[in-house]
Amino acid sequence: MRILSSEIPSAVGQTVTVAGWIHRRRRLAAVSFLVLRDRSGLSQIVVKSAEALALLDELGEETVVQVTGQVVASPQAPGGVEIVDPVIEPLTEPAHTPPIELWRPTVGAGLPTVLDHAAVSLRHPVVRAGWEVAAAALHGFRTALDGQGFTEIQTPKIVGTATESGANVFALDYFGRPAYLAQSPQFYKQTMVGVFERVYEVGPVFRAEPHDTVRHLAEYVSLDAEFGFIDGHRDVLAVLREVLVTMLASVGTRAGTALERLGVELPSIPAEVPVLHFSEALKLAGADPDEPDLAPADERAIGEWALREHGSDFVAVEGYPMVKRPFYTHPQPSDPRWSNSFDLLFRGVELVTGGQRLHRYGDYVAALAAQGESAEDPAYSSYLEAFRHGMPPHGGFAIGLERFVARLTGAENVREVTLFPRDLHRLTP
Repeated sequence: MRILSSEIPSAVGQTVTVAGWIHRRRRLAAVSFLVLRDRSGLSQIVVKSAEALALLDELGEETVVQVTGQVVASPQAPGGVEIVDPVIEPLTEPAHTPPIELWRPTVGAGLPTVLDHAAVSLRHPVVRAGWEVAAAALHGFRTALDGQGFTEIQTPKIVGTATESGANVFALDYFGRPAYLAQSPQFYKQTMVGVFERVYEVGPVFRAEPHDTVRHLAEYVSLDAEFGFIDGHRDVLAVLREVLVTMLASVGTRAGTALERLGVELPSIPAEVPVLHFSEALKLAGADPDEPDLAPADERAIGEWALREHGSDFVAVEGYPMVKRPFYTHPQPSDPRWSNSFDLLFRGVELVTGGQRLHRYGDYVAALAAQGESAEDPAYSSYLEAFRHGMPPHGGFAIGLERFVARLTGAENVREVTLFPRDLHRLTP
């Protein structure tokens, strides 16, 4: 029965079978070493017999093999053990030379080469570490919300209207009718608050925004949550903090080896995340007080302030101008120019957008009329049906998974931690 590389240290003195990819072959005068890679890590096999040496010479790196041999202690070997007297059985034909050298401790190729050959480059322990972190973060996201009584939902990604936000959308032909790829599950997750009270979704969203930057993708994974019976957007921020705490803890426990490979230390989240009103944030960043949004340089300055003054990698900016928020955003009761919404910055970059939503049908009618729209428009009528029949005060947030991982790992480009990125130029592989 096959065991994994991580299990070999507990099998000293036993005959075992391992299987995986030939990660590296090292030929010395009298002996060769075969380094095998499987999903749990690396193992070392000592090859001495003429027959095994001849076979190993025929098999290139990345050939899939099965090896049976005896486990012995060896302080110099990975994990302090190695396999001797091996019987090597190829499970595929000899592999072609990979486009990048996967056995090197660092990735020697540039990002375009890595992305062009993702089918192979993702096997590199450093490249795959990004998704190991992402997978652990996903586990933490679900664990946190499951523990708070949320129900996971899945909503359509093909929609009939393009009303979720001001961003551009991807149009498609849907059996002869116009349709679009969803920019967000916002309308659906609000609707489902009327069913389950607390819901979340993990799924792709699509933005046809012509941004060619290191932080934007045309398709990314959005971690959405929405819940009812809140007093305001600060309730949303409190739940978000708990979610991020659990996500980071999950990364630490489930992707510790990946963090070591990347040289990453997890940040801590203070018990009280620093919060600035939007107007205060503009002053702190030295921006024009009439600006309706924060520029990337402003976000960096605010992030530096939070780290310097509060020792926090996270800072929330609340009260964005209503003119910059979607129509369903709840205004600040004390001054309707501002919104009951926030952005959470992580290390100087916007990571999360959240806030309180309108929940009264009459308020939606007025909000739509204010922007020249009608609540009777088919684009809104099915969405607004939920509010006709009673909805509690509610709010929610959305986290971009790839951006979260990029900020956590220090990746300069979000594509470094995206399995198969889609952007202005890339539609394959």
